Amino acid sequence: MNLTNAERDEPEVNLASLIDVVFLLLIFFMVSTTFERQAALKVDLPETSEQTAQAVEKSLEVVIDAQGRFFVAERALVNSQRETLRAALIEATAGDTEQPITLRADAQTPHHFVVTAMDELGKLGIYNISIATALLEEE
Repeated sequence: MNLTNAERDEPEVNLASLIDVVFLLLIFFMVSTTFERQAALKVDLPETSEQTAQAVEKSLEVVIDAQGRFFVAERALVNSQRETLRAALIEATAGDTEQPITLRADAQTPHHFVVTAMDELGKLGIYNISIATALLEEE
């Protein structure tokens, strides 16, 4: 009778099949994900009763949120000062005064921020400005 403890071999775990499953799941989620461009900023646009022309595809967007913060080409500015806005516009347009600009201001934005943006654009000689609005739903 042999009562000594025999050393047991540790079971070997084959990780190759586990890695294959993880890669298949990764590929499945990558392929099934839909990519669509959505506005990064949630802005409630003022409403209008008339349908207007759509914005030009290559226009530069200047967004003003309800708190009066400026975003030029989807980049937030450090403050709402005129000088900061002017520097960001010069950098984004690269001095091109023919660049179309789309001004998207929240419906709750104080009016003076919109006027400030339009004034700085005018001082830079940029007059091709579109103001984005949402279509008013009739009852």
